[in-house]
Formats: sequence, structure tokens, C-alpha cells
Amino acid sequence: MLLNKITDLHIDILKEIGNIGAGHAATALSTMLDKKIEMKVPSVRVVSFDEVMELAGGAESVVAGVFLRIEGDAPGSMFFILPLNQAERFIGKLIGQQAFSFRDSDVNELAFSALQELGNILSGSYLSSLSDFTKLNLHPSVPALSIDMAGAVISIGLLELSQVGDYAIVIDTALNDQGSQIDEVKGHFFLLPDPDSFGTIFKALGVSSNV
Repeated sequence: MLLNKITDLHIDILKEIGNIGAGHAATALSTMLDKKIEMKVPSVRVVSFDEVMELAGGAESVVAGVFLRIEGDAPGSMFFILPLNQAERFIGKLIGQQAFSFRDSDVNELAFSALQELGNILSGSYLSSLSDFTKLNLHPSVPALSIDMAGAVISIGLLELSQVGDYAIVIDTALNDQGSQIDEVKGHFFLLPDPDSFGTIFKALGVSSNV
């Protein structure tokens, strides 16, 4: 599927799916944190695979990443990647330690569980939204959590795949509590459909993929 064949309509549909997923995720996070969480999707892009690493902050930037496989009618991979300082801010809010840092020697399992649960909620919400729109059977594998350089996180996640698609859907994600832009946490959601899955997804949406 050539990048220049993707239309504004494709992007609009993907953004709508992202916004619905974000709404579901915000509801789940609000319950989990016992405070009102707002979540939005500022933009959705389809980029070449080579640009994924750049958007993650560069191969050598340290990030917190949650990786999972999408199984079912349109297999693929999903990553949720947060810059380390953003991940620390979110976990600090969640466990009540505003000065939380992964560099501390006493980082506990609760902190990792919190980050993994964020990945669970986001990936589950986006995947449910995509599944509802497409009527495709899509379900996530158990997520794997990693804190490492972006290059390592993404490479390890894709290591077992015999094929990697040429393109990724990037869903920018911003969440904050009670409308506070100051405390906004920003990350990237990467959906990497397997080579044949792009066409399957857009066909299911009733949009020609122009393959």
C-alpha cells in the first residue's frame, strides 16, 4: 500500500476510531484513578516504518513501552510509547508519589503494574473501537512492558515477526486530569498492521485501499 494513496478520508476514519477509543480509555482511567481524566487524540498519521523510531524520540532515547500483538482477522503489532519523564509523571499520579523516578533504587512492582495497566486500558480501548468500526475479530495478546532505548523496545517487539509492514498508524495521545494542560501526559500509540492487514482494515471500513 503506497503512502501517497492514503486519503484524508482514511485519516478521518482512523482519527474517529482513535477518539472513540480515547473516550473509553478516559472512562476506565477515571474509575481507576478516582478522578476525572480527559483524553484526546490531537492527530493521526500514517507514516513509513522508518519514521516510527524518529517519532519515538530517536533510537537512543529512553522510553517506557508497552508492546502487544493483535490477533484475529487483521494481525499486527501495537506499541504504546511514553518518554520516560512522561511515564514517571503518570505513575507518580497513580501511586501518590509526585517525585517518582525509575532511577530510584526502590522502584517497586506497583509502579510497573501501573504502567502496564495504562497500556492495557489504552490498547484494549483502541482495539475495541477498531473492532466495532470494522466488525473484524481483533483481540490483544498479553502486553509486555519494557523500559529501554526506543530502538531496543521496538526492535525486540518485532524480533519474532518474519515480516514487518511498511507503514504504521500513529495515534498521538494526550491525557490530563480535570482539564489541566499543565499536567498533560503525551505519548504515541503505534499500530503496525502486518503486510496484508492494511487492506483488510480499510476494506472492512468500506473505503478503497487503492492497493
